[in-house]
Amino acid sequence: MVSATVTIHNPQGLHMRPAGLFAKEMDAFQCDVNIVFNGKKINAKSVMNIIASCIKCGSEIEVQCTGADEQRAMDRAMELFVEM
Repeated sequence: MVSATVTIHNPQGLHMRPAGLFAKEMDAFQCDVNIVFNGKKINAKSVMNIIASCIKCGSEIEVQCTGADEQRAMDRAMELFVEM
C-alpha cells in the first residue's frame, strides 16, 4: 500500500466535475484506490461516494492505493490534485 496526504485547493472542493474526473482516472487502474476523510474510507472509483463525502476546499485527505499498479495510480492521483 502507498498513501499520501493532500489538501484540497479547489474553491468548490471535490464537486461533480473534479470528483467525476478523479473517479474516472482512478478506475483505469487495477489497484484499490480509497480516500480517507474524517475517519471514513471512501471508494475513490465511485463519483457518488466522493460527492457524498462533502470534501470542501481546505480539507485534508489521505489517498491510499493498494494493489498491482498502486504507485502508478498514486502518481496520477497526485497529478490530478495539482491540476484541480
